[in-house]
Amino acid sequence: MVLSLLCLSLIVLEALHSQAQDIPPTRIPAPPLSKIPLQPDFQDDRFQGDWFTIGAATNAVMKGKGNNSKYYMTRVNFELNDDHSYNVSTTGLSGQKCAQWTSTLVPYIQPGQFTRLNMTNSDTESYLWRVTATDYKQFAMLYIEYKFKHRIYFQVKLNGRTQELSSELQEHFIKFARSLGLDDENTVYFEPIGFTSTLPPILPVTSIQGATWLPHQTCQ
Repeated sequence: MVLSLLCLSLIVLEALHSQAQDIPPTRIPAPPLSKIPLQPDFQDDRFQGDWFTIGAATNAVMKGKGNNSKYYMTRVNFELNDDHSYNVSTTGLSGQKCAQWTSTLVPYIQPGQFTRLNMTNSDTESYLWRVTATDYKQFAMLYIEYKFKHRIYFQVKLNGRTQELSSELQEHFIKFARSLGLDDENTVYFEPIGFTSTLPPILPVTSIQGATWLPHQTCQ
């Protein structure tokens, strides 16, 4: 679970890493940032609120042929602060439990691009989170890149305001992933699960590296 510990707000990557059967010995190199789009005139107030992970493609894992593993959707809430940072809370299944991850994204260099706070006590050397395209009401395309123990990992994500998006948007996501060298073996779509509109105030079962584990039924 190494990757999940360094990306507490990205439970998606933790799920991919834990369920992957084959991790390639030579990872696909990260693209130059000049190749990654940035949403023009990013409006942070319109971006806040709930998003659902629809799909992800990453150089961190390779599914392997014949892999029938199921990958489950997560809900990510962005709460905008006065300093234009986001408090990020991610809710989803990990194994047979429901988990919440929390983190903070702070603006970095230009609007629509962020980094994470509090990386001094981890093996993460750098972290970049960029909104490549969004209409704020329906979809968001994200690019995430980080350096961990001298290795660079990256992923692209397709998020939706609802748990389903059109085939046209999914095709756009696929084309973007392919342009970065990621293919079907690096790409997964997530199965919807039920989410409560708000999680009830209950005591956590346990807390590990920023992840608060809650009873399974609070996800549904």
